[in-house]
Amino acid sequence: MNSSAEGKPIRLHAFLASAGIASRRACEAMIREGRVSVDGEPAVIGQKVTGKEIITVDGLPVHAGKEQLRYVLLNKPKGYLSSMKDPLGRPCAIDLIADSIRERVYNVGRLDQYSSGLILFTNDGTLASKLVHPSGGIDKEYLVHADAPFPPDFANAFMRGILVDGIRYKALQVRLVGPDRARVVLAEGKNREIRRVLEHFGLRALSLERIRIGPIMDASLQPGQWRELSPAEVRELRDYIASREALAKPISKARE
Repeated sequence: MNSSAEGKPIRLHAFLASAGIASRRACEAMIREGRVSVDGEPAVIGQKVTGKEIITVDGLPVHAGKEQLRYVLLNKPKGYLSSMKDPLGRPCAIDLIADSIRERVYNVGRLDQYSSGLILFTNDGTLASKLVHPSGGIDKEYLVHADAPFPPDFANAFMRGILVDGIRYKALQVRLVGPDRARVVLAEGKNREIRRVLEHFGLRALSLERIRIGPIMDASLQPGQWRELSPAEVRELRDYIASREALAKPISKARE
């Protein structure tokens, strides 16, 4: 699977990613957060392993052997965290699927505690990395219900870009579907982006639901329900990612 299978040392975050734990970037974050140990000792950034050590994440052992790749789509209910574990004991989205999935899967991206909707879990570190990487531009669609009617300039202003506390927020598309309801498409998905923009206009979100991740959507999936993506959906997702990467390459070269 990687050089560690031959006993050659590789960096711990690369080992974890190749074992299907998460993307390399996410694995580095886990190490920083103190969630990873090697032979009973807290792991450190830059540490190298051979795969012969006892490596754990959140207290559970990590095996270097190939495991079945899983792609799980969950409709996260409001009130659940997108974390793997919460020190305060609050419910986490992973709790809704953990008992039914043998493999260790991780959420791809996040939905804040008070938002609901679709979130992907997988042990495919390569796919997860591409989905969360900013250059991929994977768009996600949200259904927003505000506590008052949107002002006339809301949609155009959000699509042009709005500066809030020094951070620029820009939607790919905003379509009003009612006086106080809108469908918003984002590519970057900065932390609490939609909520911050609403607050900028003096509004508050009564509900915020993610209804699409790239080409993946499922209106029949009820809150708390989950299902595995079909092979066709996984292929469609991979093709979608490849198409977005191809679009991003000319832009990157132009900047160079």
